[in-house]
Amino acid sequence: MPFEPCANLSILMPDLPLHDRFEAAARLGFRSVELWWPFDDAVPDVGDVDALIGAIDASGVRLAGLNLFAGDMPAGERGIASHPGREGEFRANVAVVVEIARRTGCRVFNALYGARIDGADGAEQDRVAIENLAFAADALDEVGGTLLIEPLSGTAGFPVLTAAEGMRVVDEVARAARSGRVGLLFDTFHLTNNGDDLSDAIATHGERIAHVQFADSPGRGEPGTGDVDFGRVLDGLARVGYDGLISCEYAPTVPVDESLRWIEDHPRVSLPI
Repeated sequence: MPFEPCANLSILMPDLPLHDRFEAAARLGFRSVELWWPFDDAVPDVGDVDALIGAIDASGVRLAGLNLFAGDMPAGERGIASHPGREGEFRANVAVVVEIARRTGCRVFNALYGARIDGADGAEQDRVAIENLAFAADALDEVGGTLLIEPLSGTAGFPVLTAAEGMRVVDEVARAARSGRVGLLFDTFHLTNNGDDLSDAIATHGERIAHVQFADSPGRGEPGTGDVDFGRVLDGLARVGYDGLISCEYAPTVPVDESLRWIEDHPRVSLPI
């Protein structure tokens, strides 16, 4: 069976109001969508959560993936899991995410690790991160969810850069969790930027890849705008038995409907309608 694409609506349709993007995704043929944390705060107003879920339900698409609160992203924060003193904020956000999962059926959740803090002890940050991430994995396990660990590029002081580093965190969290499921988020843009050979990373860690995001490198445009060999990536994912979605988490260089033409060049990927 071909891999099914998923629309990351936090980056794919930036010109539309968020609540309008779900119906737009459905018109393009997507059945599944994912989001970065769509609110300003870790614990948003209940009415704002209700409005978001109402827009998703009205469109007929399924929320398949969601990021946990990542701090002030416009200011450069990329996660708070490893930030001492923010444990309460992190765990309060997990409670909101669990409730969204119950109401939507969402099953994969990306918790960004967080960059190093100037003047903070790195070992202490790592201890806090593993405890927080294990807490999140166990809480999400109660609603059938899997916690994702994502290597990132382009963020100063971010300590998880490669697939191997991401897997070390996955393993540490899995050991600390009671029963929660943890897996690697395989993002072609970030891993390529950080020097990973994507085919080697899939061959080495493929059984622990829990979610995949596609964007070309450099530039983060749609496949075909950069240097990534997506045919090899798809072949590798098929060989290791990956059976999840392929998220379109790229910034289109052309109108979004035109940006989806890359799918026509890759028979291993197919929109369902």
